[in-house]
Amino acid sequence: LTPARAAHFFAQTAHETGGYALFSENLNYSADGLKKIFGKYFKTDAIANEYARQPHKIGARVYADRMGNGNEASGEGFKFRGRGALQTTGKLNYQAFADSIKKPVIMTTPELVATDYAFEAALFFFDKNKLWAIADKGVTTDTILAMTLRINGGKNGLEDRLSLTQRYYSWLTK
Repeated sequence: LTPARAAHFFAQTAHETGGYALFSENLNYSADGLKKIFGKYFKTDAIANEYARQPHKIGARVYADRMGNGNEASGEGFKFRGRGALQTTGKLNYQAFADSIKKPVIMTTPELVATDYAFEAALFFFDKNKLWAIADKGVTTDTILAMTLRINGGKNGLEDRLSLTQRYYSWLTK
């Protein structure tokens, strides 16, 4: 890894895991938390209260009928919730990763992405989504933003990602 690649990779994975502390999406939200984080799926207090503090139900709802997951009743949204150093999410993404490392057991034991294959899944994501090409453009606000948008789909945690990437890059280039 070049210093720029390493800085981007480790900053993004550090942010996504809360400083390498959480390798599995918790989904244990209060009703208020659900409305803030997943407002699209919890538009009323009644719906949010019905799901509050029930991670299985929350995951089943917010990830239902997306990313290859079945409907809410299938429970696949929770089964294939975010795990690993970049929070691999969705049945299709788990399948693509499992195929890439020739480990079909991941589909029946997706927890392995949080334990045994956390960084392999992140490296796979960087390869699949051509993030190395962004990293190769350097460590600038624009490249960190582009990286964040590809990984997160939005600007969540952008300030932390900027700070981490710049700090790691400075350590690697001293």
